[in-house]
Amino acid sequence: QVQFVESGGGLVQPGGSLRLSCAASGFIFSSYGMSWHRQAPGKERELVARISNVGGIRNYADSVKGRFTISRDNAKNLMYLQMNSLKPEDTAVYYCKTQVRGLDYWGQGTQVTVSS
Repeated sequence: QVQFVESGGGLVQPGGSLRLSCAASGFIFSSYGMSWHRQAPGKERELVARISNVGGIRNYADSVKGRFTISRDNAKNLMYLQMNSLKPEDTAVYYCKTQVRGLDYWGQGTQVTVSS
């Protein structure tokens, strides 16, 4: 059974940093691309960043380029999102996701709040 547990969210001031983690289980982690998404109140869920199965290809939403870095550790079945220079508009619930055999699997999400 594919499962994810996200952690690392919290309250941070503008300009601050957070690192999110996504612990994966139930599938061969190193065989699948992964992605981070976020959903702010009243808005649709959006793609933040994605990474290929071995990490060689990474893509970012324009809104986070140069501030966020996606990475993964296949030996530990972990994916990360390092978020720097955070802005109030980054406030959202952040989710990790993969697609296995045509099905989407999501974590439960972790709240990130950027506020002074």
